[in-house]
Amino acid sequence: MGGTNTVEIREQRIQVGELDWFFRSVDPNRGNDRAAQGAERHPPPVLLLHGLVSQSYGWLPLLKALGEQGFRALAPDWIGSGFSAKPERWQFDYRPQTLQKALAEWIEAQALERFSLVVQGFLGSVGLQYALKNPERIERLIILNTPIGQGAKLPWSIRAFGIPLVGDMLTQDPLLVDRTLETGGIYQVKDKDLDVYRRPFLTTSASGRALLATVQNLSLPQVMRELEAGFSAWERPTLIAWGMQDRWLPFELVTALCQRIPKAQVVKLEQVGHYPQHDWPEKVQEAVLPFLRKLIV
Repeated sequence: MGGTNTVEIREQRIQVGELDWFFRSVDPNRGNDRAAQGAERHPPPVLLLHGLVSQSYGWLPLLKALGEQGFRALAPDWIGSGFSAKPERWQFDYRPQTLQKALAEWIEAQALERFSLVVQGFLGSVGLQYALKNPERIERLIILNTPIGQGAKLPWSIRAFGIPLVGDMLTQDPLLVDRTLETGGIYQVKDKDLDVYRRPFLTTSASGRALLATVQNLSLPQVMRELEAGFSAWERPTLIAWGMQDRWLPFELVTALCQRIPKAQVVKLEQVGHYPQHDWPEKVQEAVLPFLRKLIV
């Protein structure tokens, strides 16, 4: 399938229960009756989940590339992140199981019965929890620099966001976005992109409170034990594309995961840090697109 040369990336909102979700999507077949009639010939859609302190905005290059290849693709901002709702913690506790439940309800609202899943970063682990509990819905799994085992530790630069009093101040500073993205990556983020990443923190103090609550409730050791147990029975086709200059998550995590998923395909992304989709999106596309194109007959 050759796709089309131009695709429209749409910015949308959807209310799911009490939660207002913002997401970006591309649907190259939107409005095409002939394509809709032959929908069974098209590959399953692709769901892209970002990490801390990113947004769906970071997936724009991959969304565009997927659309040009004929894929429907969706990238939400997590609840508490980006331009999605940021309820106070007495309304939404930001625990992994709560985020996972909210994600499951969003997936249902989007009528995604079976899809390929791409995850990255801290919060990407919540997407992995969903996948392990719903393997029948996952066509293919793609992991980009995500905590995937008990060797994963929350870096000090993010852990500090959850410290009482200190975290309250740090998470109200919009410049935390610059420091986090550029510490986790290895390149300077463009000013026009930083403007988007900072905007939620400049718009409402609820952004900082949501980040504080998210970091305080990550429960990383417990989640990592759950992932290790679940991956021992994982059978879906899996690609691990890993930024080799990640200062926070070592490649040894990939080696350990491959012992549980021996058939996993591994691509080393040289000169790429913790945020591959930000650092070098072309390298991500070179790894991801061939893996997903295997679904196209």
